[in-house]
Amino acid sequence: MIVLKSPREIGIMRRAGGILADVMDRLREIVKPGISTLEIDEEVEGFIAGRGAQPAFKGYRGFPATVCISINDEVVHGIPSAHRRVKEGDIVGLDLGCVVDGYYADCAFTLPAGEISPDAQRLLQVTQESLERAIAECQADRRLSDVSHAVQAHVEASGFSVVRAFVGHGIGRALHEEPQVPNFGEPGRGPQLTPGMVLAIEPMVTMGSWEVKILDDGWTAVTRDGSLAAHFEHTVAVTEHGPEVLTRR
Repeated sequence: MIVLKSPREIGIMRRAGGILADVMDRLREIVKPGISTLEIDEEVEGFIAGRGAQPAFKGYRGFPATVCISINDEVVHGIPSAHRRVKEGDIVGLDLGCVVDGYYADCAFTLPAGEISPDAQRLLQVTQESLERAIAECQADRRLSDVSHAVQAHVEASGFSVVRAFVGHGIGRALHEEPQVPNFGEPGRGPQLTPGMVLAIEPMVTMGSWEVKILDDGWTAVTRDGSLAAHFEHTVAVTEHGPEVLTRR
């Protein structure tokens, strides 16, 4: 069942999203070659707590950290470690969420560490563009699969692949609610978008095959062919006036 949110509820989620927008600004400052992924995680946990919110991921289904930090061929759900340091030329995926007064917001983005290759830079650009195209489809006269198709069409036209094993989702009083939001599919299908729906839209894109595998830690998903992967996500409310991105100032 898809749960529509009231203006009051969206207002609370907007507060949570604003905290995440500030966290993303902070991450752009600190994610540099030499920092450990555990140091990144500790910084984010402290930042969220300092704003009176709670981390959404820590302890969720047993995940041990505040931020999923996924580097290079890691697609999603990378576990922070004191022994893993960011290196020059890495691309660093950061997936995080927080809870304010019982309501969730969720976001992700992929940062370059120092100078990265032109191909890697293009991967980041295309993935971010695909998210923006999906957000633009969050209108009350569209179908859910129009959002999905917008991602796939742009990514594949650019020569990249869309990961199929993981999807976006509804969000509100739970981190993962109905509906699922795949990043692929034919347009014009699925539920009609309705004001009050709030979606976490999150393209995951690879430079090679879309196939992934899970490492022995039970969490980290990597590309099967070792190709680079990027991940961007925003929490988006469908309103009578079009999409509102709650995790962006």
